[in-house]
Amino acid sequence: MDTLDQMRMLREQGQSFVLATVVRVEKPTSARPGAQAIITEDGQLTGWIGGSCAEPTVKLEAALVLQEGTPRLLRLCPPEKMGINTQEGVKEVKLTCMSGGTLEIYLEPHLPRPHLLVIGHHPIVESLTVLGKALDYSVTVMGLDISGDRFPAADQVIDALDFSRTAVHPETYIVVASHGNYDEPALEMALPSQAAYIALVASRKRSESVRTYLAGSGLSEQHLARLKYPAGLDIGAATPQEIALSILAEIVQLRRQKKSMPLKAPKKSVPRMEKPKTALDVICGMTVVTESARYTSTFNQETYYFCSAHCQRVFEQDPQKYVQTGDPAGSPAGDPQKKASPSIKETEHEI
Repeated sequence: MDTLDQMRMLREQGQSFVLATVVRVEKPTSARPGAQAIITEDGQLTGWIGGSCAEPTVKLEAALVLQEGTPRLLRLCPPEKMGINTQEGVKEVKLTCMSGGTLEIYLEPHLPRPHLLVIGHHPIVESLTVLGKALDYSVTVMGLDISGDRFPAADQVIDALDFSRTAVHPETYIVVASHGNYDEPALEMALPSQAAYIALVASRKRSESVRTYLAGSGLSEQHLARLKYPAGLDIGAATPQEIALSILAEIVQLRRQKKSMPLKAPKKSVPRMEKPKTALDVICGMTVVTESARYTSTFNQETYYFCSAHCQRVFEQDPQKYVQTGDPAGSPAGDPQKKASPSIKETEHEI
């Protein structure tokens, strides 16, 4: 699968990812300008943007880019080139485990378009559809006995309660507004989903009755805690248009403030890219992602992580030379650039 096909597939699935593109190199490097890779939310990298030294750093920076939602230009270079001709907006990362080349890589986040799924057929649904489109949401209207003619602003109209016919992902916001006609079956499908927000348009008394019904249907307390009722912010809304405005305002607030409880999906259902745990290669000073490290060695009951087989071998030939008893795993005995260790030339790898 090529890069464009994978990007299209991830977008259709509603997944976040980072597109990494090599924009400039100073030889020697294994990557060339135009080389690309995709890093998904779970930290998997597909493609090619450099060797064993560049890849872990790009994964780490991609995690931050997804968290912040803003692009970033990286400059991966040897220590002696740090700070030379620096430019505003470029983040420099020192790489010692390399042959002296430099890579500049542009990291571009791709976040799923927010998806508003409205279930029902009353005037509040019509207002939510219009306002959602005005905010550039992808809008789906779902319900029984509804037609596309009534909701011309919607991207998709589904005349059934069938979640398999639309994409429900961590950027989906569900509003059930059937006014008692099919609230319960709609929520039975919505609450276990990956949606970030699930709200019921109903009075508090009616909502609590629905919640009791759902508990009797076998839904867990974790799922029930996700139900927001009454839907929307308390702004004194009275008309269908005002109620729709209060609901969209609450969704915008949730998205921007990144609130987590009680509106987020169960943790296992919504994977989020977190910064991985790392350790320092005591031979060359390279940062290594511990979970995916191929090269490790145990000395004095501590585990040490290496960027390459070469660094691992150098360490194992005389481990006492590079560590001190009592140091935490993966920590060097002092500055790896100052201690008696192989030179950069001796440990060089292509980035």
